Amino acid sequence: MIVRDFNELKKTDKHIADAQWTSTRMLLAQDGMGFSFHITVLEAGSEHTFHYKHHFESVYCMAGKGSITDVATGETHEIKPGVMYALNLNDKHILRAEEELHMACCFNPPVTGTEVHREDGSYAPAEEVA
Repeated sequence: MIVRDFNELKKTDKHIADAQWTSTRMLLAQDGMGFSFHITVLEAGSEHTFHYKHHFESVYCMAGKGSITDVATGETHEIKPGVMYALNLNDKHILRAEEELHMACCFNPPVTGTEVHREDGSYAPAEEVA
């Protein structure tokens, strides 16, 4: 059994900060679960373009308000508490935080915790990170 305290992890190297967001990595590849689990907070007023070409991601909004736009279709969806989105087609997307967004995120394959967003908004494939 794995038990971790979010507030304790925020004081460790599992708490990552990048341009206008933080991510607390609660489960990583090394945990052997087949997915990683993160709590991510995006700053109010921020906009992010991501394209996870090598990962699937599902995201559940716990707090805040924003929107997600599918770059391929131009379709925009409201993000608010209770809304989940899944990037089942490795969808390139733009995530906007009108208010500070608190999101629970799962990645498959799991991230290792050392990834950084590349210029195109993606993470490297798992075999390049290992």
